Amino acid sequence: MVWREARTYGLTPDQVASPLAARPYDLRHAAVSLWLNAGVHAPEAAERAGHGVDVLLRVYAKCIDGQREVANQRILDALEAA
Repeated sequence: MVWREARTYGLTPDQVASPLAARPYDLRHAAVSLWLNAGVHAPEAAERAGHGVDVLLRVYAKCIDGQREVANQRILDALEAA
């Protein structure tokens, strides 16, 4: 398989032995997870990934991590501005 061979050129031997980027889809999954954790809004991330928002949230919602404080601050800011 071409992907398996390409991994040997782009990764260290320890990484090749790991599940890191085992499939090309894993790179896409990592990218979308990164976008969401960086604060890219779901509709924009969905469009870039070629998903509908419903699919994006169903597949990737569990990947969003560490956003509670940011969300709380945004809610407080919006309430103060109202």
